[in-house]
Amino acid sequence: VGGTCLNVGCIPSKTLLDSTLKSYQINHHYSDHGINIDKVVIDLDRMMSRKAEVVQKLTNGVRDLLKANKVDLIQGKVTKVSQGTVTIEKGDNIETLESNNIVIASGSSPQTLPGIEINNQTIFDSEGALEFSSIPEKLVIIGAGVIGLELGSIWSRLGSQVTLLEAQKEFLPMLDKRLSRQIFKEFSNQNIKIILGAKVSQIEEIKNDSLVKFVVDEEKQEVNAEKIILAVGRKPNTGDIQFDPSPAIDELGFIEVNENCETSIRNLWAVGDVVRGPMLAHKASEEGIMVAERINGQNTSIDYDLIPNVIYTHPEIAWVGKSETQLKEENANYKSGSFPFVASGRALASAEDIGSVTVIADKETDRLLSVHVFGNSASEILQQGLVAMSSGMTSEEFGSVVVSHPTVSETIKEATLSMNSKAIHILNRKKK
Repeated sequence: VGGTCLNVGCIPSKTLLDSTLKSYQINHHYSDHGINIDKVVIDLDRMMSRKAEVVQKLTNGVRDLLKANKVDLIQGKVTKVSQGTVTIEKGDNIETLESNNIVIASGSSPQTLPGIEINNQTIFDSEGALEFSSIPEKLVIIGAGVIGLELGSIWSRLGSQVTLLEAQKEFLPMLDKRLSRQIFKEFSNQNIKIILGAKVSQIEEIKNDSLVKFVVDEEKQEVNAEKIILAVGRKPNTGDIQFDPSPAIDELGFIEVNENCETSIRNLWAVGDVVRGPMLAHKASEEGIMVAERINGQNTSIDYDLIPNVIYTHPEIAWVGKSETQLKEENANYKSGSFPFVASGRALASAEDIGSVTVIADKETDRLLSVHVFGNSASEILQQGLVAMSSGMTSEEFGSVVVSHPTVSETIKEATLSMNSKAIHILNRKKK
């Protein structure tokens, strides 16, 4: 129980990210604090067992919550959904349930590429990449998005020589280009090699390694790898379910729904990774809550413009709302302010001074539009901006909030102040 996130996604990956970050910091940063350790020994088996323990603890918690709330848990494979009935395979037995309302929340699976077969020996999907029994000397990851960057960080910190091959020519195109360049540089400093515009053509098995062949701007290139990870996104788990009658399903397998997650079939709902929007656990959870409350007669809704995104690398990357690049393309009338972590006393004291915070507001109404953060605790800093945006706060109102000193939370306040030429701890730029 617990779905993709809890079992094979965000929880196990964040557990490994935290463990590997500790080892990386001991090896690379502790000496700056006057702490010298001669040799760090990585116990990968213990690291993996700790991950399993965290997952087990949380899945047990979900089971206990279901039991406490008198929710029946039936384990099996749903094969057919009809109007008001669900057919479940349980081994050799078939069970049919009846319900006035049915919610499809079957999650997603790792996407593959044509001609590349996952064997979990040399070629792994993003789930298998969390179960390595040894640290590969050379690792190639196909895809430099959220999943690829997090997996690359895990194994690079443990000593793997990591190369990420990204088909797109832009790195993290959802972010402002200036911020993307800053992030790209930092990953390079961490010895993670990212090759953009790389279209993989073939994976060839050689003696003890694999040879990944790819093309960049019509130039053929290749790289050796002990292990290869496919991190090219995820696909909705809808293909094995027979619907009668069937809701509208697009060519990628996503069930089409309205803003309230209602399908074209009365009393059939769909949420999470099987519908439009980002494949994020918190988005799926909120959709589930919305549907349950709407079935109960409440008028609950979700503001899809305020879904936060986080990449749990180090430093973290977090954002909500459109980037400056996107707003410029739309000819939007906006203003922005930025603040670097290097100007934060708390960040310097912690030796975590890489990155910056950017806050964007509507130039006419002064309402906050976006927050983009690259830096230590970015995922936590973002939530403050998210609450302000959800409350309809203006930059003047948000900038007047008193925050503790010294904290990294001061960075978002200072970024907000800077857009109105009121920053205290950096020089204010002249407004055009």
